[in-house]
Amino acid sequence: MEVFAVEGLPEVRVGDDVAELVAEQADLREGDVVCVASTVVSKAAGRQANLSEFPASERAERIADGIADIAGETKDPRFAQAIIEESEEILTEAPFVLAVTRFGHITVNAGIDRSNVPDADLLLLPEDPTDCAECIRAGLREYAGVDVAVVVTDTSGRPFRLGQRGVALGWAGTPAVRDWRGESDREGRELSATVQAVVDELAAAGNLVTGEGDGGTPVAVIRAFDFGDHAGNDELYRPNDKDVVRDALREWSHVRD
Repeated sequence: MEVFAVEGLPEVRVGDDVAELVAEQADLREGDVVCVASTVVSKAAGRQANLSEFPASERAERIADGIADIAGETKDPRFAQAIIEESEEILTEAPFVLAVTRFGHITVNAGIDRSNVPDADLLLLPEDPTDCAECIRAGLREYAGVDVAVVVTDTSGRPFRLGQRGVALGWAGTPAVRDWRGESDREGRELSATVQAVVDELAAAGNLVTGEGDGGTPVAVIRAFDFGDHAGNDELYRPNDKDVVRDALREWSHVRD
């Protein structure tokens, strides 16, 4: 398997066709997986915003004050308000804001970015990353004449570990997971619980070459990845009623309040 960054992409602006920009710079082949950072997808979709658009509510003021008390950081309550408005649910308000986005992803600050946003204060996540992946995939089929998979990626912290890694927010052209249940190990024992989050692993592989900071390479191509003869499905997010960690966070927040 080969992984490489797409060089030469321009700064993406509102209204740009991401698929066209990628097709112009990448020599794509049938079956490639194209990992696209959510930042450029959001920029093309006009998901930039300014803090002035989010007048702070009482809850936003409380969140900002709580973070300042615990972490010693000064948080703009308008930023807290942006998180509230971009979230389906706030799981924790301190020592950081852990939010459920409207498309099911759970992340700090609802994934709102404040870096590499030249024309605004904030960059919000795409409203529907899977729909964005579908559109980019269709565009690449039109411009490059090849059928590829597309993964819209972001970086996210991990419980119990330091550091961040790439994760998938949306995907098209590949199942989200590779389901090994019902298959056998080398001793002939049937696997009963192994479900591999393939799109997250592809996103992490792409993030190794796109990097962070000022690299300017927000798109990676993964070549010769083989999903194999396995069952697959798109159930990447754990159902709410089976998420014991989410329940524990809600209980912790309730007790803390």
